[in-house]
Order: sequence, then C-alpha cells, then structure tokens
Amino acid sequence: MKILKRILLFIAVFLIILVISNYPKLNILAGYSAKNTTSSVFLGERTLEFTDKTDNNFSPVNLATDLLDLKNKFVISSVLGLLTRKAIYREGLGAVLTLNVNDETASYLFPKRENANNNIPFPYGNAPQKDTIFKNINYKKLRETVGAIFGENKSRAVLVIYKDQLVLEKYADGFDKDSRILGWSMTKSIMGTVFGVLQHQNKINIHNKAPIASWQKDARKNITINNLLQMNSGLEWDENYDEISDATKMLFLERDMTKMQAEKPLQNKTNAFWNYSSGTSNLLSGILRDQFKTHQEYLDFWYTNLIDKIGMNSMVVESDLVGNYVASSYAWATARDWAKFGLLYLHNGNWNGEELFTKKWVDYITTPSPTSNGAYGAHFWLNAEKQFKDVPKNMYFADGYQGQRVYVLPDEDLVIVRFGLSWFEENIFLKGILESID
Repeated sequence: MKILKRILLFIAVFLIILVISNYPKLNILAGYSAKNTTSSVFLGERTLEFTDKTDNNFSPVNLATDLLDLKNKFVISSVLGLLTRKAIYREGLGAVLTLNVNDETASYLFPKRENANNNIPFPYGNAPQKDTIFKNINYKKLRETVGAIFGENKSRAVLVIYKDQLVLEKYADGFDKDSRILGWSMTKSIMGTVFGVLQHQNKINIHNKAPIASWQKDARKNITINNLLQMNSGLEWDENYDEISDATKMLFLERDMTKMQAEKPLQNKTNAFWNYSSGTSNLLSGILRDQFKTHQEYLDFWYTNLIDKIGMNSMVVESDLVGNYVASSYAWATARDWAKFGLLYLHNGNWNGEELFTKKWVDYITTPSPTSNGAYGAHFWLNAEKQFKDVPKNMYFADGYQGQRVYVLPDEDLVIVRFGLSWFEENIFLKGILESID
C-alpha cells in the first residue's frame, strides 16, 4: 500500500510539474483556438464543427476544446481542462483575445466603410463578367493543373485572371465566391501598400528615420521606415511558431502588438542582415497610426484610400485590443477581393483610371532587400533568383501561412490566387498554368 501511495504521489508531482512547465504553451494553444474559431465563425461564417474539423485539426491545437456562444459572439477554448482563453467578436474589427474581464465590455472605434459600385463587371465591380473565350488558352490543361492542388493538397480556392478576365475559378466544398478567407501574412502586403498610398500622396517619406522615441538614444535611431519594410532593420526577433517565441507571445499574449518589436535591441547591423519578423509588420502598423491626428482617421484610411477604393468590400482587417490593425496576420476577404489586390499591382497602382500609386512604388517593392538572396522586397516575396525555376524572374507575390498566395506575373498579364490549408508544389502549379496559355 505504501509503495502504491508513493507511486501515486510521484505521478501527481510529475503531472503538476508537467502542467506548470507547459502552462505558457497551453496559454498560447488555447489562445490560438479561441481566436481562430471566433474569426472563422463570425467572419468566415463557418460552423464550429467545420472549424474544429479543418482549420483547428492539427497537433497540438486539436487538444483544445471550444465553446461557442452565437448570441453574444464569443468563444471560450480550454486545453485539457487546465486553462481557458476567451475571444470576442467586435463588429468592424473582427475577433480579439481578451486579457481581462474589462476587455469584454470596453467601448471601441471601428472603421467607416464605403461600398463600391457593384453594377460594374468584375474585377472593377462585382457584377458578372461577359463570357470571354481566349483562343490561346488550353482550358483543359488549365483545369487539370488547378484541380491537382485540391483534395489531399487541401486547397480551398483558386482564381486565375488573365487580361482582367476571370478565366478559371474553383472552390472546395463549403466555399464559394462569397466566402471570406484568412490571408495570414498576406496582410503584411496590404499594410505595406498603405505606405505606398501615403508615399504617393506625399504624406510620408519611407526613407526617413523610423519615428520611435525610445530609439533616439542608441544605434536604433538610424533605422529607417524603408529598413523596416525590407525586414533588414537588424532588430532582434524570433519568428518561430513551433514553440513559445516572440511571434507567438505577441499574437496571443499582448494587448498592444505594435510595441514588442520596438522594445527589441539591435542584434545585427542595420541593412546588413535580413530577418523575417511579424513584429516588424505590427510596429509599422503603429507607425502608420502615428501619421494621423486621430485613431478614427487611422482606422478609416486603410479602407477609404485602398481596400474599399478597389472594391475589396468583403475585407476585414482585425485589430488588437487597443485598436491597432494586426498587420502581420489578420486580414479576411473573398478570393475575388484578394485577386483585386493583385490586379492593382498588375496595373502599377492604377485602378480603373484612378492612380493610388505608381510603377515607381511597384519597382520599389519588387527590388530585393539586401541580404535576402533575392527572395524578399518590401513586404512582398520575389522570384528574383529563380526560386521557382520555371516561373519568370519578375513574378512577385503576397505570401501567407499554409500557402495563401496572390501571385502577380506582369509580362504574362496574370494574377493567380490560391487559398488552402497546406503547402503545395508551387513551381509545378505555376508552370502548369503558364503552359496552359500560349
């Protein structure tokens, strides 16, 4: 009996130590599940069951159990019954994790939106296009190429736009042209483009020093906005989603996500070391906020001068608890609206006759960042060193977790959009589409 008690005591102590040592991880796991589920249900308009079966069905996130309150619009997630996190839905701002009970009832500002003229045919509006058959397109090969990345590859949506015409559109079961889908890090490219719009309006100079007060007494004072856009500031940052890192702590534990990167020291010389950082993107969101006299102006500008300006009316960019857009990760929109973003760049910033920025900005964001080995520009990914060997060097793209993509191929007059839940053979996919068009 004494031996049994000792064994049970040992097991109990072991379990206590295990729980304590993994408590921070449980916090983040529950936070991910609560936030993602709330967004999926109230922005993506999916069911709890569908979300748990698909989006959250990977280890260790699938250890979490989600409780949904449709009436009050929140989700509570727990991990093994040991820890709970709550996420609430705020109209106009999307889902956000709470950190205390006061967050649930706090007042907040939300962006004012403008609806586009839907009587204009897609892509400049949302009315149906006239059927156009291009003689130089092998539609059979095009359908086969796109179809190959569905099924086991878990694609949810693919659009191919050629010469402003939607030549192929395919969705997985449960998705259609009206389904909002999370772009993850493609949000970075949206935020970067806001700087482009401001630059075009002569309201900012990206080559100026970053306006961070705490940097003015050390070497960080030399970091420019350009350095931040190119991810070569030299600031310390750990972008690791497999463990507790700067990125996971920022997304699931911080009230103000713009501050964490600003508090980091220099780890390397500025403009001499490339380091991908979601913290940098959110720092830039904070810098954007400081360009406006009021919080309301900041919230509105993203929509009135970019998102709604090009008819991306389905898009919602989610914010943190203090109202900063989470520029690193959280923009939701339909695949068609994401395609409009690609078309804006394909046309060098000209949207149906209105200039939001110029080719000079496109040249800027497609110029490789120093030390990125030709892979990264200014909040866009590149093919400058032929990372995709069968794709033109001047192809560039917005990139998000699990293979969310908006590809722009200027010489081919192509925009290609892909959404899904897993990575896929991008070179083969893009090569097949290019071979379908003679």
